[in-house]
Amino acid sequence: MRIGGVKIEGPAEEILVLPRGEQVLVIRACAVNLDEFETLCPEPKPPGKLTKDGWIPDTENESYKQVVTAHNEKRIAYLVVKSLEPSQVEWDTVEPENPKTWTNYVQDFKAAGLTTIEINRVVQCVMRANSLDEDKLEQARKVFLLGQAQAQKESSGQNIEQASI
Repeated sequence: MRIGGVKIEGPAEEILVLPRGEQVLVIRACAVNLDEFETLCPEPKPPGKLTKDGWIPDTENESYKQVVTAHNEKRIAYLVVKSLEPSQVEWDTVEPENPKTWTNYVQDFKAAGLTTIEINRVVQCVMRANSLDEDKLEQARKVFLLGQAQAQKESSGQNIEQASI
């Protein structure tokens, strides 16, 4: 696929380099499509009751709120585990094909010796790869406008309109 002549090749990627003494850990995080997550872990449905006005969902039910919280945690964990696939992480307890283990990613990072700050940086890298913030948009605009200005300089045509008489 192309947009404006630009070929779309693969998801966006972010890179984080963490110093580890004489070595560095290179973390590569790529953008992820959540379709697989939604298939494996469908959105929980609230309980409800049938009234004379029809079915009324009870979104204030405490059990439902707990299930929604767990589902949201699992979504973030999926995002982290799946986004870090280019980093070739060899997890200790996380099994990428088993949704019940995804939330173990923090435990695995800690067991490997990463600090809370480092884990937070990894998660931030994943979130940057999967989001489009104003800084990224501004950078893209600058690159685009710089390219337009360069094309204008290289043009052999006139840079100004001719005055009409």
